Amino acid sequence: MKIRRVTELMVPLSEYAVVDEDATLKQAIITLQETQNNHDPMQYKHRAVLVSDSSKAIVGKISAFDVLRALEPKYCQIGEPEQLSKMGLSRFGVSNDFLSSMLTQFCLWDESAEELVKKASKLKAKEIMYSLSEGEFVDENASIAEAIHQLILGHHQSLLVSKDKKVIGILRLSDVFKLVCDIMLK
Repeated sequence: MKIRRVTELMVPLSEYAVVDEDATLKQAIITLQETQNNHDPMQYKHRAVLVSDSSKAIVGKISAFDVLRALEPKYCQIGEPEQLSKMGLSRFGVSNDFLSSMLTQFCLWDESAEELVKKASKLKAKEIMYSLSEGEFVDENASIAEAIHQLILGHHQSLLVSKDKKVIGILRLSDVFKLVCDIMLK
């Protein structure tokens, strides 16, 4: 059987939603929507926006989780964004009552959702983006097996594909899953 490489399955950077770090969240959402509209409707829709710096290097990612977290700025009182994304408190036996008590204790969501959305839409991408870690990059020539290993151990939804230390695309978990299913059904 042929060894498949990451480049065979990645979405090229030119086909992905990318915004400058000074773009607003609203601009990021518009870019995401435009990219989804231009994407093949039979394929999985993009669910994240990549963030670039002034030299066009990819420095972060805004996921659906990051957008929702940005609606309530007081979440920063609970922990840093990277900590919050890995908390998964309910997985550790924390009760729903305790999670609900946090709403009161930290005065979370004490404004209407509409007001919070309006305020969040003006935030800069660099304020809400998830900063990338070393484990979220995969070389273009890596095998799909290596990429799956990284996705599983890092619990990532995607990996940034690099060539000569420059991001050239994104490998999405959904595309890898589809490949596995297609092979399984052959």
